[in-house]
Amino acid sequence: MDSEIWNLEQRKDDIFPALKLSYDQMPFYLRQCFAYFSLYPKDYIFNSYEMYFLWVSLGLVRSLNGSENLKNVARKYIDELHSRSFLQDFNDFGYCCEFKVHDLIHDLALYVGGEDFVAVDSHIQNIPQQVRHISVVENDSVNCALFPKSKSVRTILFPIDGVGLKSESVLGKWISRYKYLRFLDLSGNAKIKRLPSAICKLLSLKNLSLIGCTELEKLPKGLEKLIRLRSLLVTTKQSILPHDEFASLNHLQTLCFYDCENLKFLFKQQLPSIEELHFGSCRSLECLPLYIFPKLQTLYISDCQMLNLSLNNENRSKRLKHLKLKNYPGLLALPGWTVGTSDTLETLEISGLPDLKMLLECLTTMFNLKRIIIRNCHQLLCLPSVTCIA
Repeated sequence: MDSEIWNLEQRKDDIFPALKLSYDQMPFYLRQCFAYFSLYPKDYIFNSYEMYFLWVSLGLVRSLNGSENLKNVARKYIDELHSRSFLQDFNDFGYCCEFKVHDLIHDLALYVGGEDFVAVDSHIQNIPQQVRHISVVENDSVNCALFPKSKSVRTILFPIDGVGLKSESVLGKWISRYKYLRFLDLSGNAKIKRLPSAICKLLSLKNLSLIGCTELEKLPKGLEKLIRLRSLLVTTKQSILPHDEFASLNHLQTLCFYDCENLKFLFKQQLPSIEELHFGSCRSLECLPLYIFPKLQTLYISDCQMLNLSLNNENRSKRLKHLKLKNYPGLLALPGWTVGTSDTLETLEISGLPDLKMLLECLTTMFNLKRIIIRNCHQLLCLPSVTCIA
């Protein structure tokens, strides 16, 4: 009641001052994170993964005790925003969640973001020189002359499917100009065939997403120079990856491969920092040696019909907390190495396994299991001793 926010000019029944007051009452770390919703269009379905990558890359997520996993901290931020009614249509899948923000909440994010945040569409006539975070939300809106020559840009992303660059030269100019980028999301840029070599000089880069770059012929040489990279999401036509370069990425925690149709084998060297591994529509992949990922906690596999999950993987997953298997015809039973997850597994999701007939008996001893999701497993008639599950 005593806040000066009510002195703002407002229309009849205007709720905006009340929302701004709620924003002002949030702790500083939440106010920082909230502004990034302005980079996405209204009605956008947010995923906790992308917000985690974005916030962590920009140093917005911090552990109070110095040891807490930053992904868990980011999830707490999202849960707190949800508890304050800033998020809606909230769906919790355990390992991740999805949500939307109301149009009025989006307007508030635009207001508090100011000139530091710009979502580029065909209506944008000018981008402020001090802009730090840019998203491209509409095709034919990338006029390179609009983009500032300032080196202060930290974020470039393409959040909308089908929206991308027509010219690789524009990307080359951006990468040469914005040398201190921390978050570069090129998702859906289906016309990019090669990445400029200068991308490996972005020594501050923490997140690089190339998902949906279906024409990308290969990853650039010199990848090992990205010493601060924490997450790498890839679509490529390569069948063999540069093993040595990946082994040098000592801070890489999340590694994802989507629509890598030619990819047959992974690395031989250990990648000791990887905690999260995703494979989607890698239909030529034959072998996934889990032993090269000793810290693996999350494993997601979808549409990888050639993959032999049991090969060389016995007792190799004793840290695994989240396992998702999707669209896997021909799989009659879960691989034997899942027995090794009895003490750690928290989330098990199986979907589109039409031939699966049974689950392992160890399911009844998974006392840390919090969530089981089973969809479209028509041959699976019962769970083993369900009443025994804690």
